[in-house]
Amino acid sequence: MAAAALGRLGLLRARLRLAAAAATTSAALGRTGHCAPPLWGSATAAALPSAGRSYGSQAKEEEELRVRYLDDEHKGIVVLGLNRSHAKNALSKNLVKMMSKAVDALKSDKKVRTVIFRSEVPGIFCAGADLKERAKMHSSEVSSFVSRARATINELGGTQRLPRTIGVSLAKELIFSARTVDGEEAKSIGLISHVVEQNEAGDAAYRRALALAKEFLPQGPVAMRVAKLAINQGMEVDLVTGLAIEEACYAQTIPTKDRIEGLLAFKEKRPPRYKGE
Repeated sequence: MAAAALGRLGLLRARLRLAAAAATTSAALGRTGHCAPPLWGSATAAALPSAGRSYGSQAKEEEELRVRYLDDEHKGIVVLGLNRSHAKNALSKNLVKMMSKAVDALKSDKKVRTVIFRSEVPGIFCAGADLKERAKMHSSEVSSFVSRARATINELGGTQRLPRTIGVSLAKELIFSARTVDGEEAKSIGLISHVVEQNEAGDAAYRRALALAKEFLPQGPVAMRVAKLAINQGMEVDLVTGLAIEEACYAQTIPTKDRIEGLLAFKEKRPPRYKGE
């Protein structure tokens, strides 16, 4: 079992940590609270600490995906902003392609520690799939599109992930009824992690996500990678196998420079300076 867990480490190294904040407007929620789920980020367009590299094509004179590398105290955080205002950020083939390209570039950038997905469009995060485009797709295109979207956004797959998050009965209720839940209910059932009151700028959810991402920055990259792997893989197996996965993951940190740095920092009573090595 430990050997199997070791083999999965390669998959983890190709993944990025995603800080989260999703928001819906009072029109959708019936209240002003904005919600922050585990993976996706949403807020209105806001002035960010820095502008950065950008991937994307023009759609109605706007970039569909904006990529910003933050600086100063937020260095190591990258913000991916969805910007298809005319389609309420619905996921089109072009947008998924751009997201895939951006994420692939971030995977190989060792300076990137955390990624925030947000909306650049006031009042909306993402309407889901672009159904107008989907209606024009040939049936042979649909499966490949969904596969590519899932490869880029590994939290897709509601019939499998939702029951694991909120339980089978409640997942069936929400899926069968297609009912919309507001931020408070989403938090109460464990679907999201945070709910925040909207601010005047309209970017409260994004600001909460940014604060959360900032908390991740000082932590050891190696330790965080294997911790994520242990949690994700361990949730899919029994406890004994999960503990074996944890042991295998911990073994990966033993020969690293970061582990030694952590021990030295503790001994010298100073903050550690991790390099991800």
